[in-house]
Amino acid sequence: MSAAAARAARRLLSCRLQATTTRLLHASASQGAAREASGSFIHPAAVVHPDASIGQGVSIGPFCTVGPSARIGDACQLHAGSHVVGDTELGKGCIVQTGAILGADIPGQTIIGENNVIGHYAVVGVKCQDLKYKTGDECFLHIGRNNEIREYCSIHRSSKSCDCTVIGDNNLIMGSCHIAHDCKIGKHNIFANNTLFAGHVVVEDCTHTAGAVVVHQFCHIGSYSFLGGGSVVTQDVPRYTMVAGDRAELRGLNLEGLRRNGFSDQEVRRLRKAYQKVFMPTVTSESSFEDRLAELEREIELSESPAVSCMVKSIRMSFDQGRRGICKFRRWSSS
Repeated sequence: MSAAAARAARRLLSCRLQATTTRLLHASASQGAAREASGSFIHPAAVVHPDASIGQGVSIGPFCTVGPSARIGDACQLHAGSHVVGDTELGKGCIVQTGAILGADIPGQTIIGENNVIGHYAVVGVKCQDLKYKTGDECFLHIGRNNEIREYCSIHRSSKSCDCTVIGDNNLIMGSCHIAHDCKIGKHNIFANNTLFAGHVVVEDCTHTAGAVVVHQFCHIGSYSFLGGGSVVTQDVPRYTMVAGDRAELRGLNLEGLRRNGFSDQEVRRLRKAYQKVFMPTVTSESSFEDRLAELEREIELSESPAVSCMVKSIRMSFDQGRRGICKFRRWSSS
């Protein structure tokens, strides 16, 4: 090819690139004018599909992407480099920080309620890691309101269309936590860094984990319980109790958690007495676990306490078919 022909080819390519860029800028300007009418701001370097639903007063920073099926609620903030993809709904007032990814381009849906904070590089609503997942199955994640999900967390959708991963309201999920497929998380929980929940775990309300806790598949964690740092939990944790160790064992009541959550002194005394009757037999005691639990249920003063009844119910349910039983406990010397 001659030098003149090469120059002509370069000029033609340059003209085409310029025309393409102009068309994109015009499209972006047209889109931007429509967004301005709703009081929203979309940075010119963001890629927002024209079919995406954007609410009032939304702020979308540079290098963000928003897919065609995404729905962004009023007053949401998408910080630079965050992404909302797939059939994903973001409630009003949410903040999505840099690098976070919400949703996935797979069948199913991710629904995130109002006033949630999604931390830097968190991954929320992606495909589960369960090998039983079949390509094409619809999978779901529902997150409630007022949750703080910190940096590098991973929260996965369900493993099948008949189930759903669920997170309630007002939870603090600290950095690098993992909530796997089909988990059910309640309200007002605090999960410290590197807490890992395997599939199908159920966590009730007002629980607290220390760091680096691992919870086995299908375990149930009762309300107002505490999981000590580094615990490996392979069986259920009854309500109001504290566990620690590998494998985790019962270590008494979560007294600090009960105090912080407004339990009265009388309620705590009754729970302590009930715990001692069931879980602290002496080494010489010949009564079985079932005998001690039945004896507790016959004691009127304790059985009429709502908190004690809840603890007994939690223990009983852990031995239902398909459940894993409760964490082990130690016998105590009478000396």
